[in-house]
Amino acid sequence: MHAVTLLTSPESPTLDLALVDSLRNAWGGGRARWLAPDEAAEFAVPERPGNLWEVWADLQGMGVDLVVQPEEGRRKRMLLADMDSTMIRQECIDELADAAGVGDYVKEITARAMNGELDFEGALTERVALLKGLDAGVIDTVLRERIELMPGGRALVATMRANGAYAALVSGGFTAFTARVASELGFDENRANTLLIEDGRLTGAVAPPILGREAKVRALGEISARLGISEADVMAVGDGANDLGMLSRAGAGVALHAKPSVAAQCDIRVNFGDLTALLYVQGYARADFLH
Repeated sequence: MHAVTLLTSPESPTLDLALVDSLRNAWGGGRARWLAPDEAAEFAVPERPGNLWEVWADLQGMGVDLVVQPEEGRRKRMLLADMDSTMIRQECIDELADAAGVGDYVKEITARAMNGELDFEGALTERVALLKGLDAGVIDTVLRERIELMPGGRALVATMRANGAYAALVSGGFTAFTARVASELGFDENRANTLLIEDGRLTGAVAPPILGREAKVRALGEISARLGISEADVMAVGDGANDLGMLSRAGAGVALHAKPSVAAQCDIRVNFGDLTALLYVQGYARADFLH
């Protein structure tokens, strides 16, 4: 059996009963279960529909996300999450670059790297070099004044952990940010690059080795092995090209508001929902959410 999940933006929930019933009838689905009124619903089907992606494209035009996945094992035992533009709204390096007066140039490099047009490690080295001499105190200022948590993150982490899952934040960004974000959201651990600081100023380099695409895949393998679970028990979420390795290896790889080139390689794509969508696709109802 496969589970079909339909969901929409929690800020303007517009999921229509008639739409759910229409798709359920067309696909020969079982009884619909509403996970949240007007926001998320699910039903079971015997097999993966052949016209899944045609229907997905139609529903995107209505502001509705559609996910179809095997029913068995969809509730995961580990969350592996990217940070920038995933658990927070911003890209930390762009915010630091803005403070250093090179924001526009760095944002362009970041966008190209996240879209897979540039080598991640090389792009990170180039961008960090432009931060050389920046007062390290700016990090706290950026954290305090510019960084916003992505909606639904606290509920996602709290609910999964309360149900026995482990939560790891793995970022190509910086430990100065992941430590704070992981603490605020309740992650069990965090991994990222370390910005080097001398005499209170950034040196323009990070401590080697650089944590990039392969390091995220390695984290998936290491942490799941340590926990005694399989990679199929993991839900990974990210938005950029450097996340594709872990997204493809995890049992459920979620492209969240991702670059089109990234989303096209993932079966679970969330474009309208927030991070609570990751709970809905596991079969949690809003009444089950913790904060």
